[in-house]
Amino acid sequence: MTLIKDGIAAQLHDIDPEETSEWLASFDAMLEAGGSQRARYLMLRMLDRAKQQHIALPALTTTDYINTIPTESEPFFPGDEAIERRYRRFIRWNAAMLVHRAQRPGIGVGGHISTYASSATLYEVGFNHFWRGKDHPGGGDQVFFQGHASPGMYARAFLEGRLSENDLDGFRQEKSHPGGGIPSYPHPRLMPDFWEFPTVSMGLGPMNAIQQARVNRFLHHRGIKDTSDQHVWAFLGDGELDEVESRGLIHIAAIDGLDNLTYVINCNLQRLDGPVRGNGKIVQELEAFFRGAGWNVIKVIWGREWDRLLEKDKDGALVHLMNTTADGDFQTYRANDGAYIREHFFGRDPRTKQMVTDLSDEDIWRLRRGGHDYRKVYAAYNAATQHTGQPTVILVKTIKGFGLGPSFQGRNATHQMKKMTSQNLHEFRDSLQLPIPDSQLEDVYRPPYFHPGQDSEEIQYMLDRRKRLGGFVPERRVAAKPLVLPGDKVYDVLKKGSGKQEIATTMAFVRLVRDLFKDPEIGNRVVPIIPDEARTFGMDSFFPTQKIYNPSGQLYTAVDAQLMLAYRESEQGMILHEGIDEAGSVATLTAVSTAYATHGEPMIPMYIFYSMFGFQRTGDGMWAIGDQMGRGFVLGATAGRTTLTGEGLQHGDGHSHLLAATQPHFVSYDPAYGYEIAHIVKDGLRRMYGGSEEFPHGENIMYYITLYNEPYQQPKQPDDLDVDGLLKGIYKLSPAAETEGKARAQLLASGVGVRWALEAQQLLAQDWGVAADVWSVTSWTELSRDAERVERARLLDPAAEVGVPYISKVLAETEGPVIATSDWQRAIQNLIAPWVPGDFVALGADGFGFSDTRAAARRHFLIDGPSMVVATLSALERRGQYRAGAAAEAAEKYELHDVRAGRSGSTGGDS
Repeated sequence: MTLIKDGIAAQLHDIDPEETSEWLASFDAMLEAGGSQRARYLMLRMLDRAKQQHIALPALTTTDYINTIPTESEPFFPGDEAIERRYRRFIRWNAAMLVHRAQRPGIGVGGHISTYASSATLYEVGFNHFWRGKDHPGGGDQVFFQGHASPGMYARAFLEGRLSENDLDGFRQEKSHPGGGIPSYPHPRLMPDFWEFPTVSMGLGPMNAIQQARVNRFLHHRGIKDTSDQHVWAFLGDGELDEVESRGLIHIAAIDGLDNLTYVINCNLQRLDGPVRGNGKIVQELEAFFRGAGWNVIKVIWGREWDRLLEKDKDGALVHLMNTTADGDFQTYRANDGAYIREHFFGRDPRTKQMVTDLSDEDIWRLRRGGHDYRKVYAAYNAATQHTGQPTVILVKTIKGFGLGPSFQGRNATHQMKKMTSQNLHEFRDSLQLPIPDSQLEDVYRPPYFHPGQDSEEIQYMLDRRKRLGGFVPERRVAAKPLVLPGDKVYDVLKKGSGKQEIATTMAFVRLVRDLFKDPEIGNRVVPIIPDEARTFGMDSFFPTQKIYNPSGQLYTAVDAQLMLAYRESEQGMILHEGIDEAGSVATLTAVSTAYATHGEPMIPMYIFYSMFGFQRTGDGMWAIGDQMGRGFVLGATAGRTTLTGEGLQHGDGHSHLLAATQPHFVSYDPAYGYEIAHIVKDGLRRMYGGSEEFPHGENIMYYITLYNEPYQQPKQPDDLDVDGLLKGIYKLSPAAETEGKARAQLLASGVGVRWALEAQQLLAQDWGVAADVWSVTSWTELSRDAERVERARLLDPAAEVGVPYISKVLAETEGPVIATSDWQRAIQNLIAPWVPGDFVALGADGFGFSDTRAAARRHFLIDGPSMVVATLSALERRGQYRAGAAAEAAEKYELHDVRAGRSGSTGGDS
């Protein structure tokens, strides 16, 4: 019999059942008398003695290379396997034809055939028996499909009546195909009623699935939604597990005991170009890794045809061969035939060679891998859903290109193979036993899709299974109602300024969040997400009241328990404190920001981080949030290249706004004052969560707001504040006091740079008699995008009246050169350069940062107040509007070459 205990399997046979029974009875008696500690001690001593006596035992983290679930423990398979096999063949054919037809002359857009071919059984068992749709009383499951398997999902949707032949023929031709096409991979933004989760950027799917399962629990514990009957499934490839992101968060799933999560890893032993572990065994490696991290591991290695052989393996010779054969050899076996397998696998040991003497070469060829056996896969899924206390990973051995014929199956190049020859098509059709006549295969570029008819037994069975499980999967729905947003009063604290107190914009934002927590309508939906920097950002004040989420509560007494701002954890905590883990934090942000669609419950994430480690470190995850259409706030705290300069090169962020500008879904702002933050957050809440005639369910955008750690007095909101300009990206903050008969200039700045512009305004007036207006640029990016929209409209219809870019309009009536500065690279200021009328000069913090005082760093980069003065005088000289030599005099006067002469900004620069 096969023993399975705590996941440790061995193919052993009981030669004396009576003695075995006595040993077990003795153990039970000892356990009852001495308790678990005594039992554990004795078992460890027994293991130690076995080692001393050279008794071979499997390592605790790996088991033999056989199925975890023994044959006699497999549950009854509840479906009609014959019918399911038939329409699985229809799907296989249509998935392959979808990709093949996309290679027709004049198109040739690519695609992948072999991934779905290897995993069709894995998906169909889920579709037919496990995955619950959104109409299920429990709310439905979330399934992260392997990106390269998308043709299979499209092929199934075609049989279900959700996609047409025209849709399939538009694969990868979303704009050019008549009537529109369908995207290459799971892209919710491109197919918003179908796909839920973008997964093809490898490594993000595993992380996002873990945090989706965790956020499901978070919503349940917070009382937002009952998610207790929802399960998260993630389908991954064995090659994908080499991505550090794929493995980097598995400890979180184990620590939180996420038994609502199942990984299914398709171990077809191949990457894109070759074997995953040609000299090793990827299944064994992954088993050890996940088991060591605290996961429940189920292996599905061999199909039912192997059961009889394993039963005959009395002395373990076959299991030994399985254990010692490298993956590269297993791949080669399936690229040949039964005779090759007989000689090169079974023939390596006379005992195993004898086992298969009564099998023909064809019989040997039909010894399937477990991932192609419905019963074995069903048993694994069933066990995973019943397991409690741990997440489960199912390691399933398959063949890449399974069923596609000898030209594809198991070949190193199979991932890149997209076309079939006439012979391939005929062989594939025959192997699937499809009633497609030869005449329909004459046009090798347009073989037909196959559909047996909506009233056929197969289609009716398929639809009935989905109806019983709660509807179609995948499916994305947006049913969340707009939130009732807070009134103006909540923003008053920032509009009033800070008086004589000096505070950084980070602290101004924290004050606003504190008041948002108190709002009766949205307070319980605000979710701070912080990667171990809460105290740096002054958010430790939330610990006693909002508390840190922990599904186990707080089982210890915090070392600072007597302090007012003690570390507090709770099962109902509102703060997701992620540790030193920006990638995991973005995965959390993804799940929270999309809860409006995934769960019909809009949440308001506020992900705040050390800004250097935002878009630079996790840009791929931020991009995927755009694909998944997340909504929420991303706060780049400790922003700028010189405000945190004491921390040095690796912490000085002068480029995040440039990186954010490449992500179309991010609305980016760089506010200087608290009242600017108030208006930006208010407008963000309105656009994302308030609903409008154009966007009744809110806009699918994210807000990126940079916050600084430099303290200064926050002014009161001006009485004549141009709120519309502030939100569009620029408003006049400080007009020149006296302009009559003076040279004119316009000073543009953002963030902490606004104070340098005000300094330059004062110096220009008192030292040089130049009248300069100061403009606060809240968003260089939004100004640039507005102008680009105008330019695009003009290009499409050159004769139409398309308006004027906002930046051009507001500066059209001004006088003098325009000088722009900020704590960012000059490329960010230059985003608006093409649309600034007249002369434009951008100053910026280009190059690497370094450790020094704020003032010295600003002088080094030539972005401070005196640098703006010199740049202004120089521009006026070039225009002939100021006497020659003044700029050089100013450079000497303000000692521009001496970093020690810098005075702009407060001292310091620590976090």
